[in-house]
Amino acid sequence: MTDPRLTPLAASLPDTVPFVGPETQERAMGRPFRARLGANENPFGPSPRAIEAMREAAAQAWMYGDPEAHDLRHAIAAHHGIDPAHIRVGEGIDGLLGLLVRLTIGAGDWAITSQGGYPTFDFHVTGFGGRIEQVPYDGDRVDATGLMDRATALGAKLVYIANPDNPMGGVHGADTIREMIDALPAGALLVLDEAYVEFAPEGTAPEIDPEDDRVIRFRTFSKAYGLAGARVGYAIGPKPLIAAFDRVRNHFGLTRMAQAGARAALEDRDWLGQVLERVARARARIAAIAHENGLAPLPSATNFVAIDCGGDGALARRVMTGLAARGVFVRMPGVAPLDRCIRVSAGTEADLDAFAQALPEALEEARAAT
Repeated sequence: MTDPRLTPLAASLPDTVPFVGPETQERAMGRPFRARLGANENPFGPSPRAIEAMREAAAQAWMYGDPEAHDLRHAIAAHHGIDPAHIRVGEGIDGLLGLLVRLTIGAGDWAITSQGGYPTFDFHVTGFGGRIEQVPYDGDRVDATGLMDRATALGAKLVYIANPDNPMGGVHGADTIREMIDALPAGALLVLDEAYVEFAPEGTAPEIDPEDDRVIRFRTFSKAYGLAGARVGYAIGPKPLIAAFDRVRNHFGLTRMAQAGARAALEDRDWLGQVLERVARARARIAAIAHENGLAPLPSATNFVAIDCGGDGALARRVMTGLAARGVFVRMPGVAPLDRCIRVSAGTEADLDAFAQALPEALEEARAAT
C-alpha cells in the first residue's frame, strides 16, 4: 500500500533499508546477543577523554550544537594540515554520502560502485533518481580498473570505492588510488570512502591535494575512534564542493555532545594507538579461530575479518543464522561469490570467546543441512 502523496520517484522505490540492525534481531529473538560482532563497531570504546568531554557537554544539551561545528572542523583541518574550508563535518559518512548524491546526481545520471560493496551509496543514488552500475569484484578485491572502465563507458558522474574495503577487508595501495583519479572521465568525481583507513598499513592513504576537484574523501569517528553512536564523519574536498554542502545539509544535525566527543577523541593519540593494537590482536584471534575450524580467513586491513565458510552463500547464511541462534551477531556479504563468507568484527576477549564456542556447533549444523 503506497501513500498517494508520494512523488512518482518515491513511490517507485522498493521498501528496503540497507541494514537490519542487531536490535531488530534481538527483539525478534526476545533476548540480547552475547557478542555483537556484525556491525564493525569498536567495542574497545572511545577515549576516556572523549567520554568526559561528552559528559560535560551533556549539561548544555538544552542548546543546539554549533551549526558550523567550528571547533571540530578546525581541529580536523589542523590534524590534516589543511585549510578548514576543505572540511565538511556531518552525521557520519552515510549522512554525508546522501548530501553528496543530492548535490551531484539527477534523474538518469550514472554512478559506479562495486557489486556486493557498501550498499548505502547505492541506496542514496537510487533515492535521487540516479542509475547504478555495479562492477563485480576481482577475486576478493574491488576491481579498480573495472570501475574506471565502466565510468568512462557510461560517462558516470560519481565513482565510489571504499579503501580499505567493506565487506571483504582488502585494500589497494596509494598508487592504485592515484591511478584511478588520473583515469576519471571528464567531470566525474571519485568518492573515496576511508572509514577504515586508520587500521590499514602505513602508506595506504595517498597524498591528495584537497584542491583537486576530481576527488572527495570521507573519514569517520565511528570506527577507530569508537564513536559510532555519536554519528560524526567528515569530508575532505575542494572548497567549492565543500561549500555547496551548505545548500542542502541539516545545519543542526550534530549535537554538542557529538562535537565535543569527536574533538577530544581526535586529540587523544595514545588511546587511538591502544585501540589499533587491540584490533590487530582481535583480528589475529579471529583468524586463528577460523583456522581451528578448518575455515579460511581473508587478509584484512580493517577492524573485521571475512571468513570463507568453504561453500556457497546458502551455507554461509546457515552458519550466520546458527551463530545468531547461539547469541553471536555477525553479518555476511550480499552477493555471490562474496557471500560464501561471514564477516566478523574485532571484539573483546569475551566476545571472541563466545564466537569460538558457537562457531563449531553452527558449522556442524549448517553442514548437516546440505
